[in-house]
Amino acid sequence: MSLDGLKALTFDTGGTILDWHTGFTTALAAVGQKHGIERDWPELANELRRRSLGRVVNLGRDEPPAYNFDDAHRMALDEVLAENGLDAVTAEERRTIWWDAVHSFRCWPDFPAALPKLRAKYICASFTLLSVRLIVDTAQVNGLSWDAVISCEMIGKYKVLPEAYLTAARWLQLDPGECCMVACHNFDLDAAKAAGFKTAFVRRPDEWGPAGPPDPTPSSHHDVVVDSFPELARLLGA
Repeated sequence: MSLDGLKALTFDTGGTILDWHTGFTTALAAVGQKHGIERDWPELANELRRRSLGRVVNLGRDEPPAYNFDDAHRMALDEVLAENGLDAVTAEERRTIWWDAVHSFRCWPDFPAALPKLRAKYICASFTLLSVRLIVDTAQVNGLSWDAVISCEMIGKYKVLPEAYLTAARWLQLDPGECCMVACHNFDLDAAKAAGFKTAFVRRPDEWGPAGPPDPTPSSHHDVVVDSFPELARLLGA
């Protein structure tokens, strides 16, 4: 592990910081209960995540983005509801899922106390596929203080396009090698590594609920692999 010269930590926020699975599952179940409908809500939550994420990864590669992650959540929710016989869910109820619930996602419990410790030593930025407004709202809900919010919505190039990572480093006025991407997803970290970032893999075994994460084994080239944010803070001397 060589982290010499490290000046900034850039954090994936959906999944690594925010517990989207519990948030989506709870919101879907509440609407289902209102209509007297029962489904496999945890699986529908995961399908909603898969589809919305698929709509934004590499967005902007061929043309300027026409939507952000909030729109991706809305579009994916409409598809999932239609395919599972849930057309009775009203537009207002849908908004409680793709907007109200999402913008109130709770943090994983190990992160809030670790963030100020890490900020005492490093620039700590949310560098995310999620929308700017979503990061602002969840920061308020969870009492988080970021040094910067860098949403791919601002850049117009979404991860895992290399331009996203290089722009984030440039906006922080740092070389890519002075930045460490922190995430629980290999797809994000591998792309960051290719762009010159250092990388830290934080395990999130519960991110996808009982189903488990699709890529739980960290790539061998990551600079740091930890089980929690307190462990990351200790390794970084924070």
